[in-house]
Amino acid sequence: MQRADSLLIDRAAVAVLAVLQVAMLGALYTRTVPHPPLSVAPFALGPFISASVAMAVAALVLGSATRIGTIVSLVTAALALVSFGPQKWFDPSIGQIWPAVLLGEIAAGVVVVQAFLRRRS
Repeated sequence: MQRADSLLIDRAAVAVLAVLQVAMLGALYTRTVPHPPLSVAPFALGPFISASVAMAVAALVLGSATRIGTIVSLVTAALALVSFGPQKWFDPSIGQIWPAVLLGEIAAGVVVVQAFLRRRS
């Protein structure tokens, strides 16, 4: 795979994470069912999701051609997994949220794989 393709794939995966988190934030603030809880230990979820979206935007702006851009993309994936990680498969509302969980996990995985592949080349 060419480097340019790898960078585009990474940006697409980060964009998926950003859109999922913006939708989740909207559901939280409008209380659209199923919405995330207002808070989880140890923080309120609204500010955390907002920070996650901000990190995703930073990753999109920086791109992953540089080391710092790759690090920001990886942090974006890690933050997204708090909301969409494997623990969500045990959530009581998984029947309603599984498409977002699955897509979030795939996108986070793509970010990690792309970072690993770029590091090897």
